[in-house]
Amino acid sequence: MRLPPIAATLIAFAAAGGLSAIAARTAVAVVEDVSVTEVRAALAAQGHDWARVQGDGLQVILEGAAPTEAVRFRAMSVAGGIVDSSRVIDNMQVAEAETPPPPDFAVEILRNDGGVSLIGLLPAATDREALSSELADLAGEGGVSDLLDVADHPVPAGWAPALRYAARALESLPRAKLSVRPGRVRIEAIADSPEAQRRLEAELARLKPDSVRLTLRIRAPRPVIAPFTARFVIDDDGARFDACSADTEAALAQITAAAEEAGAEAPFDCRLGLGVPSGNWGEAVAEAIGALAELGGGSVTFSDADVSLVAAQGTDEAQLDRVAGRLGNALPDLFALEAVLPEPAEARPEDAPRFSARLAEDGTVRLTGRLADQLSATTTENFARARFGRDEVEISTRLADALPADWSVRVLAGLDALALLREGSLEVGPETVAVSGRTGRKTASAEIARLMAEKLGQGAEFEIDVSYEEALDPIAGLPSPEECLRQITYVTADTKITFDPGSASITAEARPVVDDIAEIVRRCPELEIEVAGYTDSQGRDEMNLALSQKRADAVVEALRRSRVPVAGFTAVGYGEADPIADNDTADGREANRRIEFRLTGAQAEGPEQADAAADPDADAATEEATVIDADAPQAMDKPGTGPRARPSDDDE
Repeated sequence: MRLPPIAATLIAFAAAGGLSAIAARTAVAVVEDVSVTEVRAALAAQGHDWARVQGDGLQVILEGAAPTEAVRFRAMSVAGGIVDSSRVIDNMQVAEAETPPPPDFAVEILRNDGGVSLIGLLPAATDREALSSELADLAGEGGVSDLLDVADHPVPAGWAPALRYAARALESLPRAKLSVRPGRVRIEAIADSPEAQRRLEAELARLKPDSVRLTLRIRAPRPVIAPFTARFVIDDDGARFDACSADTEAALAQITAAAEEAGAEAPFDCRLGLGVPSGNWGEAVAEAIGALAELGGGSVTFSDADVSLVAAQGTDEAQLDRVAGRLGNALPDLFALEAVLPEPAEARPEDAPRFSARLAEDGTVRLTGRLADQLSATTTENFARARFGRDEVEISTRLADALPADWSVRVLAGLDALALLREGSLEVGPETVAVSGRTGRKTASAEIARLMAEKLGQGAEFEIDVSYEEALDPIAGLPSPEECLRQITYVTADTKITFDPGSASITAEARPVVDDIAEIVRRCPELEIEVAGYTDSQGRDEMNLALSQKRADAVVEALRRSRVPVAGFTAVGYGEADPIADNDTADGREANRRIEFRLTGAQAEGPEQADAAADPDADAATEEATVIDADAPQAMDKPGTGPRARPSDDDE
């Protein structure tokens, strides 16, 4: 059957259209595949493996997470270089940038005679000017060299207390390097002496807050000991050192081992120092101690290279000769030995001349006994007044003839030794000098032994009976923070601090109690105390809080004007918080208007606080806090609690 002409035409057009669509679709698919392949290869070649390429007809779609915006743009440029940029669809994302780690905040603080230098990196929030200003007083004429940089990052935990502690510590360190990091402080310093080193270590450890980790490296030069002295005694009281010096740890070990073998009990107060006359010092002293132990009693004294072996009274002369002979041969070269056998006591005349000095605990000195002539008497008087004070010396001496030639030297050496004691006595005889008493200087016995050996010479006989008492030590005897706070409690038990009505101005009547507190703080340096202000519940909370803060600030400022160290004092106003009495009564409100002193920081962890923490049922009144009322006295009603003075009614 033949189709009509028009139908054939329509069929031809339809077939052609279908073939065209198939051809177009095929062409698009080919173009798509080629474009995706080419773009993908180009991206891979440029290191953009993270990018995913998909085709959508003639469009090329880029997907994936670009590390940065710049990398995303470069990927788009690469794709646009392969196909028309209008065909490139950007479906890429930019990965969230990781927050860079905070910088290593650290500050080196260097202090010497040339001033203070600050080097390092600070958080931007740190008050740089305040830090420089705080250190300016310490820098002196050298000033503060500020070489600090800042970074705008959050202040790390522990940074503020570490920096604050370093600034306070620097006050005690004229030559030091302090390295400050968040929560950590490293101190390297040089002390003038071993005693100063121990004092600094104790003080810096006491000042350290609990939140700061401290590393200390304080060095002290070894003292120059002149003359280099050692003295070992064996008598009825046992074996002991009156003086002990060594140049090395090895020499010290030799000496102490010999002392223990001779019957002395450790520990020994031996000093390491410079000035040794021979590298064989330890060997020489050990040999001499062994020889004295063989004799069974007496003393052996080293003054540099001079050695004096004094036997006990009654020692057989032949035995002394044998022991001294062996010791002389055993001593290293350079050391010179003198052996002495004292005269029997009965050979001394009963009326032998004497000179005595008595040092009382109040500092007065009474001199009695014999002096050689008027020149000797004048010299002795002037020397005693120079050592003990012009108004502290009482003289009841007499002139006498036929005194030993070295009598004046013995007297002056004995007075020089007595000046090292807090309380004691001096006895000078024809053949011996005896010093006894109490002292707060750990090295007093050794210093007296060196002085006697230097002034009296070889073979001189002297006795030292000096005891060290920690309570007399000007360093070890300082009151603890807890004791200082208790003293504030005592002096304020019957006194009061008052303020002008409605203000934070301390009245003139309150000055005595402020002066008393200031005197205590002078004896108790480096206290860490919170001065807390409280009000009653009358009035608005904001006004009470502000008034309590101003009054606490006023107390601290009054102490500062009294020229006492208040660097560790913190004024805090608590308003009507923590009432100690009923605010519904006039008496209760009066009691609640108060100022309290309490220890803070590491000092708050005293023995009493530790006991209270261990016993939750302990009476809260045993806390170390001193309460001072603002206007009227009240007797203490619980142990360990301060007076509660009553303020005026201006808070109501």
